[in-house]
Amino acid sequence: MRERLPWLLIGLFFVLVGWRIVNVQLLPDPRVVAQADQQYWAQVSISTGRGTIEDRNGFPLAISAPSISLFIDPLYWNPSRANELSSLLAPEEIREISRPLEGRFRWLARKLEPEKADKIMRLSLPGIFAIKEMKRTYSGGKLAAHVVGFVDIDDRGLAGIEYEWDRVLYSPPQAKVLLRNAAGNLLDVLPSHLMSHGRGSVQVTIDARIQYIVSRHLARGAERHKAQWGTVICMDPRDGAILAMASWPTFDPNNRKELAFPELTRNNAINRVYEPGSTFKPVVMSLALEQGYVSSKREFHCRGEVKVADGMIRDIHRGGHGKLTPLDIIVKSCNVGMAQVGIILPSRETYSCLKEWGFGIPTGIELGGEEGGLINPPETWRGVTPANIAIGQGVAITPLQLVRAFSAIANGGVLLRPYLVERAFDARGRLVHEGKREALARVLSPGTASWMRGALRNVVLNGTGVRANSSLVEVAGKTGTAQVAKGGLYEKGRHVASFAGFWPFEDPRFVMIVVIGDPKEGGYQGGEVAAPIFRDIVDEITASRLEQT
Repeated sequence: MRERLPWLLIGLFFVLVGWRIVNVQLLPDPRVVAQADQQYWAQVSISTGRGTIEDRNGFPLAISAPSISLFIDPLYWNPSRANELSSLLAPEEIREISRPLEGRFRWLARKLEPEKADKIMRLSLPGIFAIKEMKRTYSGGKLAAHVVGFVDIDDRGLAGIEYEWDRVLYSPPQAKVLLRNAAGNLLDVLPSHLMSHGRGSVQVTIDARIQYIVSRHLARGAERHKAQWGTVICMDPRDGAILAMASWPTFDPNNRKELAFPELTRNNAINRVYEPGSTFKPVVMSLALEQGYVSSKREFHCRGEVKVADGMIRDIHRGGHGKLTPLDIIVKSCNVGMAQVGIILPSRETYSCLKEWGFGIPTGIELGGEEGGLINPPETWRGVTPANIAIGQGVAITPLQLVRAFSAIANGGVLLRPYLVERAFDARGRLVHEGKREALARVLSPGTASWMRGALRNVVLNGTGVRANSSLVEVAGKTGTAQVAKGGLYEKGRHVASFAGFWPFEDPRFVMIVVIGDPKEGGYQGGEVAAPIFRDIVDEITASRLEQT
């Protein structure tokens, strides 16, 4: 026993030492804990900014700029002082911080303008601290808002180019460790120069100058006619580049409150389908001429109405137009004459041609949520349906699909894929995408396309589109007035007015569509509502010498 005693004592000694080590490491002195609490720390994810979105001329549409974010340390926050912020923060936020808060970190306000953040910090309320973040800013405000899109509070793309090219524009957040020193001052462990992460950039085909003109005239026209919605798209018919795309009503992506209203953020150019009415007639007449079912000299007769199977087609000119050639049908926008053309065409062939023109299929534009429209299969084209389709009823299309079709007429018969992105660069500055002309199909021969361009010029000179005529440049185009269907029936007093056309007539460089949905004042026909807006836009673009080279 005496021989084992020394070893037992030595063993006991090591047990005591080991217990003390564990106690010190796992159960720190309360004084150390108190001191650590005073030296608050937290790890926070901070936005580092996104790549720039520019127009075709380098004008910045979306950039990231420095901002200030505020947070609360509940350990030092006194909820009774929340009302001192009532003039600077929203009521719901004041209610939230007026009660006891848990934890050691809570965001108070993200990405404030420096001036507003400074006002809050000047109150010197204990427990409120400020850190720097990057904030997405849209230089043009509402300009091209539906194209550019917007991001969430953490800079992830939610709509438009911001969403479709998030993989290029997004820069991962930076993890920051925050400490407080013995004097109670907040310390940022990671230096500020680390805020700049590599990120790419996107240049769009939009011309901000044309976009501004288009947006302003669209808003004026929609408000003047008390319309429910509207859109204008301007496209280069030579390569498919979108020069302007405006939707009304619109929103300011800098104002996050507006992002909660779908009627504001909806892009009517691609996210809305409608019956095109008479703007569809040039498409159907073109394919009738192209396929040889109708000759340019064939005569039709209009008495103001015609019974087709189970339906009646009526013309807005109640007395009828008498004898008509295909040119007269387009110029006078005769429903009765056009219905007769529709009856002549074989349903299956017409359906196939319309699909080849891109109707009923998304165009593939670089924006999310694009509708494909609807063209029912030819098996369902019974009774009056072929005649209705010929006058632009019974089909649902998007404005972008129709402006692309007019582009094919303007450029000699080639259907192009419309595109919005000129170039995209990755974080290393390498070109990862370049937009270019992409021909999808030849839908018209040059001869048929030339005939239709001449007919559309006559529409503006002598027909329903005279209010679209410009004194500065030769314009060609077609009016459209369609009823609004709901539940399979047309609603009385509801219409969509439109005008689609191109200029200069001899060498088209612009093709454009104006669509005004559900106008309530100042008329409802395309010739009196949409055509003047078209003319005003053409005049200003021409006077500003913004022709594309």
